Amino acid sequence: MTVIYENAEIGRVQTPPVIFKEPQEAPVPTVEVVTIRINDVGSWRKMGRQLSAAASVFFLFVYAGMDLAHSSGWNQTLNASASQQFECSWFIGVLAGAAISSMAMSFIPKMPFYVLGALMELAGAIMYATAPYNYSVLLAARYVAGIGVGLITVPFIIHSAEVASDNYRGISGSMEQCGLALGIAIQVIFDSQYVDDRDSSVNQIHGILGIVFCLLGLVLTSLSIESPIFHITRNQEETARRCQEKILGNFIYKVDVAFEEAKGYVEESRHMTFWKELLRSLVPLVKVLVYRGFVAFSFSLPLTTSLISSTLLTEGYIASWPVTVWGLVRLLGTLVAQAFLERLGRKLFSLVALFCMAGLILSMAILYEDPNNVRSFNDMLQIRSLGVAFQAFAGLFVCSSPVYLGEAFPLRVKPLLVGYVVGFEQTVHIINIIGYRQASSDFFYHYYLSVGIILLLGVILFAVVMPETKRLTLREAGRRIQRWHNLRCF
Repeated sequence: MTVIYENAEIGRVQTPPVIFKEPQEAPVPTVEVVTIRINDVGSWRKMGRQLSAAASVFFLFVYAGMDLAHSSGWNQTLNASASQQFECSWFIGVLAGAAISSMAMSFIPKMPFYVLGALMELAGAIMYATAPYNYSVLLAARYVAGIGVGLITVPFIIHSAEVASDNYRGISGSMEQCGLALGIAIQVIFDSQYVDDRDSSVNQIHGILGIVFCLLGLVLTSLSIESPIFHITRNQEETARRCQEKILGNFIYKVDVAFEEAKGYVEESRHMTFWKELLRSLVPLVKVLVYRGFVAFSFSLPLTTSLISSTLLTEGYIASWPVTVWGLVRLLGTLVAQAFLERLGRKLFSLVALFCMAGLILSMAILYEDPNNVRSFNDMLQIRSLGVAFQAFAGLFVCSSPVYLGEAFPLRVKPLLVGYVVGFEQTVHIINIIGYRQASSDFFYHYYLSVGIILLLGVILFAVVMPETKRLTLREAGRRIQRWHNLRCF
């Protein structure tokens, strides 16, 4: 502290001192230092905390992707022939698990769902590893593992959207599809490579890898940070703020802004009745219901069967490079899409990918129009190549679906409607399986023609109604999705 005496003379009474604060106590330099830390040093650390929810269940989605591929035709060495019930069982389990979690998660934190879902997936994997040739045990394992995936999927889609900030919500939500794509690639590759090795059971390998992934997922659930929004809805603001501080670290300004935004999101919901929120959700429900339904068309039993038959005719055996590439390009597509969701945005990127998917699948329908083409080397070579390209663009498209789904609905009705949409996706998978099993000789032509037209109409529909939501808050993104039309692509 500095003391200055003004007008001091000998023999006179001195005036009271004027006291000044030291310059280093000024707040401006402190603000500058914090800003530099937020923008430069702390960005990667902050992103890591916000992706904790995604990291905690990523490996559980990897095993779910293996089960998804197993249900869609990649079970070549199954001793007992895969029945229609066997192929549908996992999807039925996911549907049931999604229904349970959507009704219970309004009053239960996310962690119990992650732990219970991981334990159920682990139980299914153990059953696969210990009884690889017992059809009844395998069937039960598929139901159990499916329920576990359903218990995880709905909470994760909501949790990833609430925890991540505006710049990371696309990366966080798309981890679901990245994990599924990795699991699909693993199942496709080892199932095709071991098809002639009768001493090694693919089901046993499936179970062993599943145990590893489920244990990793179970351990990593400890990284998960509960959403502050969940605690604010219960008037636990101190707990909510601690969760927000764990997500953003010691950056007080960012914590305050994010916490106030979360409180505003909850208050907006409190000022509406349940039925008013449900009414506001009708338009978003139609949009994301169709959008997520297209994800089921991107990987299905007919696509698998088409690739296997075309590869056998052109290569002579299934353990060949086209199958490996087919399994990997979807994963590559999801990784590319994840990297650009927050840069180029969700809408334009996904529309281009969906348009290419529609064109490729319509081209496959044209080749299947003549039944004799299934015995033509050149025609089946084209079908194989088109199928590989289709999976690459499918990976680019599917990443945006969990992001839109996490942003679409108001707070109170979100669990129920997200669960409904996830259940609808499983229903489309089941319809694909039943339709193929009851198919006639010209099934592929009619199936690919129908799906291609649906996807092409979807491109037109989504160009008009789907919004671009990159770098928007959760409230702003929800308002945009609730509008009837959103023509802007940027």
